Amino acid sequence: MNIYAETPRILRETAAGYTTFEVVDEMFHNRELECVGEINDQSVYSLCRQLRHLQQEDPEGEIALYINSPGGEVSSGLALYDVMQAISCPIRTVCLGKAASMGAILFAAGDKREILPHGEVMIHDPLIYGGVGGSALSVQETSRQLLKTRQTLGDILARHTGKSRQEIYRKTAKNTWFSAEEAVSFGLADRVINKL
Repeated sequence: MNIYAETPRILRETAAGYTTFEVVDEMFHNRELECVGEINDQSVYSLCRQLRHLQQEDPEGEIALYINSPGGEVSSGLALYDVMQAISCPIRTVCLGKAASMGAILFAAGDKREILPHGEVMIHDPLIYGGVGGSALSVQETSRQLLKTRQTLGDILARHTGKSRQEIYRKTAKNTWFSAEEAVSFGLADRVINKL
């Protein structure tokens, strides 16, 4: 589903007459980006380009990243995480609705992390989709890679929450949901906000 297909348009009078443009264009101009829906190669590639462009425009200017995501592909999410960490711009993450799974990792990685009162954050261990098959050695390699990914994600959450890796592992052993206030208490968010 293309979330931008139903995006409202703005009508503005200019010296050349009236012009219309999408709300997302105005948001981009104001250094506001959206990570909405599933995290995958396509959505991440677009966000990475936008982040790099905004850094070129103003290397010190804050970028707001609004997140409402159930999560998605770990490799794609880690690519976006790396770009968020690599650019010089401070990134303000705002949880609208939910930041789950990989969405929670990205939300927690913000320099300033804000969540709306009814926002929720969910963390868990990485999952295997589509079942595991093949030879015993193939299954063993899949398991090794999954444990390596678990360690990577655990280290990232530990770094951004101030918790130990073992504390993170205890919480990610199952789907653990945090209300807005609980997310602040656990270190996944900095504060609950009532106004954007």
